[in-house]
Amino acid sequence: MTTIPVVSIALMGVLLVALGANVTRHRAIRGDTGNQMPTDPADRMLIAIRAHGNAAEYVPTLCVLILICGTVSDGWWVDAMALAAVFVRLSHAVGMLTTKSMASHGPLRDVGALGTYATGVALAVTAFVVAVA
Repeated sequence: MTTIPVVSIALMGVLLVALGANVTRHRAIRGDTGNQMPTDPADRMLIAIRAHGNAAEYVPTLCVLILICGTVSDGWWVDAMALAAVFVRLSHAVGMLTTKSMASHGPLRDVGALGTYATGVALAVTAFVVAVA
């Protein structure tokens, strides 16, 4: 395995931890008397919670798929997909954190979501094809 998949996994790990720290920051700002479980789509804490939650849902799967593909193949394809995964997850996080409301979509959020699906499927297909070949 080249260093690109390893660095990509590390960067996605940093992103996930940073998003979690952002939720903690919002909780600290609210204090004990603030609403810790907001439902308003424009609430900054809800947006932070969902940005972290979404990353927590997809980053581990992408990391495992990158590890599997990097172990069974040393092709450029794995490096490209690992870099793409970092780019789309970062795009999604920035798109989420900069939106005015969870009720709206923006180009970064949409590119991040669609890119996550595309890279996930591409990595899964790669792992499957290499495993049965």
